[in-house]
Amino acid sequence: MIHYSFPLYRPPAEADNIIIQATLGCSHNRCSFCAMYKTKRYTVRPLNEVQQEIEALAHAYPNANKVFLADGDALALPADHLAKLLRLLKISFPRLTRVSLYATAQNFLEKSMDELKELRAGGLILAYFGIETGNDELLRKIDKGVNTVQMIEALHRAHEANIKISATVILGIGGEEYTREHISETAELINAAPITYLSTLQLGLEEGAKERFYRAFDSFTPLNDLQILEEQRELIYLINPPQKIIFRSNHASNALHLSGTLPKDAKKLITQIDDALIVGEGAIVPRWMRGF
Repeated sequence: MIHYSFPLYRPPAEADNIIIQATLGCSHNRCSFCAMYKTKRYTVRPLNEVQQEIEALAHAYPNANKVFLADGDALALPADHLAKLLRLLKISFPRLTRVSLYATAQNFLEKSMDELKELRAGGLILAYFGIETGNDELLRKIDKGVNTVQMIEALHRAHEANIKISATVILGIGGEEYTREHISETAELINAAPITYLSTLQLGLEEGAKERFYRAFDSFTPLNDLQILEEQRELIYLINPPQKIIFRSNHASNALHLSGTLPKDAKKLITQIDDALIVGEGAIVPRWMRGF
C-alpha cells in the first residue's frame, strides 16, 4: 500500500507515470510566488521505506517504464543516496527507460560533475527546472536563491552530464513595472544555456503566497491576459538558442496554448499570438477553465 504525503505535485508530462516520494517538501522552499510545499518540512525519506513502496509499485505495474521522483527537488538528495535509489528502480522495473525529478540550480551546483554523470548513468534522464525569469532583480525579489550567472552555470552542468532539462518561465512575474527587463533578460539566459524543453506558464498566486510576493515590490501592476500574450510574443521573437528547444505553453494556467520547436517554428507561433491579439478575449482560454 502506498501512502503519499499530500499535497503531491508532478509535471503534466508525468501524469501516467510512477510517482515515488523520495523526499518530502522542497529544500529551498522560499520562492515567494510558490505555496506548493509551505505546509511541509523538507525531509529525506529513509531508503528502506521508499524501497518498500518501489517493490509494491513494481508488483502492481511491472511494465512501467518511467518514474518521477517527488517532492519539490529530489536532486537535493546526497548523490550516494540518490544513486542507490536509482539502482533500486532499475532492478525493480526491468523496462525502465527514464527517471525524472524536479531540480533547482542549487542542486546542480552542489554536486560534482562526476556525481552528476554517475546519476545520469544510473538512469536520471530528465530534470524539471524553474528558470522563472532571467532578471537578477526579479530573482532577488522572488527569493529564488540564485542569480542568472549561477542559473546558466547549473544548466551547463546538466548539459555536460547529459541530463535533459525541461525549463519553465513564468509570464507576468514582473508585472507592468518589469515586463521589458523580464522578457529580454530571460531570452538572454535561454540563449546562453542549452535546454531541451521550454514551457511558459502565467503568474498565479495562491492566497498563501500573495502577501509575501507583493511585499518585495514597491509597486506591482499585474498583467492582463493580452499583455501576457505580448510578453509571450516578445520572448519567442528573442529566443535564438544554442540548440533546438521543444516549446509548449500548455500548462493549465495559460491563456493560449501553443506548441512548436524553436527557433524553427517561431514565425508560426508569433502569427498565432498575433491572431489571438487581434481577436482579443474571445481567442483565449476562459479564466474559469484555468488553474494550477
